[in-house]
Amino acid sequence: MNKIKAKLSNIIGGLELQSIDVHAYFDIKTGEIISISDDEIRIAEEEEIFDGLLDWEKENIEMIIEILEGDDYISLPSSFEINEYSIMEDFCLSIQDDELSDKMYYSIKGNGAFRRFKENICRYNLENKWYKYKEDTLRKIAKSWCEENNIELIDDLK
Repeated sequence: MNKIKAKLSNIIGGLELQSIDVHAYFDIKTGEIISISDDEIRIAEEEEIFDGLLDWEKENIEMIIEILEGDDYISLPSSFEINEYSIMEDFCLSIQDDELSDKMYYSIKGNGAFRRFKENICRYNLENKWYKYKEDTLRKIAKSWCEENNIELIDDLK
């Protein structure tokens, strides 16, 4: 049997889709990433799901059930496993300029951390460094996930 293959760009894209209420799955047959929401999962788990649904809605529900119960889909790391806040923290601590590092680090404490972080990466011209840091971190997560799931990772982002 051939080893399952995945494109790095697809896996990173799927990781970026993950949130508290959206979950991404890898289709081991096609290499595609499919995302489904908690609302869609709840609908699929209802007992009388097909009553009153249009054909395309029935197809969507059948696909969601296949994703959740079948063997052809693997869940990507959840938003909790990815932990974007932790990635932001690590980025702030990686900044070589100690004063700027401190400003960035303390700006992400408390309510509004994500908004302040985005404002500050613009204010201090750190957007490129941030996006590179985040991509490198997601690349490591993707690589680790692929290794854990015996999937050959094809780096199409070189």
